[in-house]
Amino acid sequence: MAYEYAIALTGSIATGKSTVASLLALNGMRVIDADTISHKILDNSLEWVVATFGEEYISHGRVERAKLGAYIFSHAEAKEKLEAYLHPKIKSEIEAQSEKQDSFKFPYLIDIPLFFENGNYPIKDSVVVYTPTDIQLERFMKRNGYSREESLKRIASQLPIDEKREKATWVIDNSKNLKHLQNEVELFVEKIKKIYNK
Repeated sequence: MAYEYAIALTGSIATGKSTVASLLALNGMRVIDADTISHKILDNSLEWVVATFGEEYISHGRVERAKLGAYIFSHAEAKEKLEAYLHPKIKSEIEAQSEKQDSFKFPYLIDIPLFFENGNYPIKDSVVVYTPTDIQLERFMKRNGYSREESLKRIASQLPIDEKREKATWVIDNSKNLKHLQNEVELFVEKIKKIYNK
């Protein structure tokens, strides 16, 4: 059975989940990344992307994710189509990797951006990377160069970060600087090791 030792790592847009995933890996935790898996699947599905959305979303033999993302976020039907195509494929790849990780009998993380929204994974424990909404908005605008309106639209497409914090087993606070975040990650890893006496 997959997911026996899995912990879902989640957050919201621009809360710093990717940074936390890297820091966790540096601290010796194993991480399965749903985004990396989805990018790979998308790049292996060029013909499907062309047939479904058109050739303008392909450049140099790869999917232009930013361009496709902008399109699907403003077209609900296209978003549904893309998700219906990708999600089953992502899930079966995560499941395969999860079974392999379970054989080590020690916790590992599965980085799942929409863990609470989609409820697709039967994982008991979760850790949320938390950033207050105002900082989240500021970071997202700075990182992506989107307008305030577009940024708010993207953020609103996910469950509010405060709700995710309430649902989580653990919280990693990313409201300050990188040093503070590193400390939060180390404390989390210590907790996990203590639980499993490793």
